[in-house]
Amino acid sequence: MPDDSDNRPAARPIRIGDTAPDFIARSTAGPVRLSDYRGRWLLFFSHPGDFTPVCTSEFLAIARAADRFAALDCVLLAHSVDSLFSHLAWIRALRDDLGVAIPFPIVEDPSLEIAHAFGMVDAQSFSAATVRAAFFIDPDGVVRALTIYPLTVGRSVDEMLRTVAALQRTSDGSAMTPEGWQPGDDLLVPPELAADGVLAADNPTGWFYTLASDGRAR
Repeated sequence: MPDDSDNRPAARPIRIGDTAPDFIARSTAGPVRLSDYRGRWLLFFSHPGDFTPVCTSEFLAIARAADRFAALDCVLLAHSVDSLFSHLAWIRALRDDLGVAIPFPIVEDPSLEIAHAFGMVDAQSFSAATVRAAFFIDPDGVVRALTIYPLTVGRSVDEMLRTVAALQRTSDGSAMTPEGWQPGDDLLVPPELAADGVLAADNPTGWFYTLASDGRAR
């Protein structure tokens, strides 16, 4: 009889607002469980493979920025489908040859269970290499933002930091961040959604586009 397994519906990709799938896995810092990070912001990011040029450049940059993520109370957790032994050999090479210690755990995923659960690799893919996915997870375990890059394009660590800061600043719904916002910049006021407020605005764009100073800026 023909095998219909390839015709099974694929799992729905992770979307903003989803609770991040929980897992327990080995890592370079010992066993980790994703739900143990509840209560803090978490940047969970995948890389296609150890001992690769773009991934190396990213890990060096993220490691050097670890204190900046910590200042935002954001924990870092990396992932790839390579084995724990490969991860350990790679981070030793980065330390011994390039002088950079990797301070965050790297999760192994040789069975691709985590990769499939988060949509990091297509179920029908002929390669185990994951895309460059980053999941910005809030203290309640909810995915608040995500980015997907191809294997050939490195991510911007500054943009990762900016995204965390913007998500934290807007999490209470009192403000929105404009294009290119940085901490301390002016914020956008959430638009008026009632006719009375719209008609009472001083100018035609005032009801949906108003910048205001950030009262929390230090």
